[in-house]
Amino acid sequence: MISFIEKGAKMADLKTKPTGQDVEAFLNAISDEKRRRDSFVVLELMKDVTGAEPKMWGSSIVAFGDYHYKYASGREGDWFLSGFAPRKDNLTLYMGYGFEPFQDLMQRLGKFRTGKGCLYIKKIEDVDLATLRELIARSIQHMTGAQAG
Repeated sequence: MISFIEKGAKMADLKTKPTGQDVEAFLNAISDEKRRRDSFVVLELMKDVTGAEPKMWGSSIVAFGDYHYKYASGREGDWFLSGFAPRKDNLTLYMGYGFEPFQDLMQRLGKFRTGKGCLYIKKIEDVDLATLRELIARSIQHMTGAQAG
């Protein structure tokens, strides 16, 4: 179901798991002040949209919600619904299914790059926050088939 897991990763390969690390301590430790502020904006936005408390996955992903996937092959596992990682060059937002179903939103979003299931934003001012909110909500809805906040 989640394309970035399905392509090439086996269950045994999934090393990114919840760690119990403190999310706010992680974000407060970001040395670049602008990246730290932008990260807190995304944190609050994702908390609001998902209705979930953030959890650290691995050493650098702030994740929201839980998602259990099962493929037709019988392989299954757990992942998160949405998340982000403050990287040196950008904020990386994780969206499970990619962006093909959301072209209307992508045209309104602003300045960004995408990968298979990732949205890369240099700074939060580069994107329209209302559109980003809708993109996150629709991505979650697409993954779960449920109405997201």
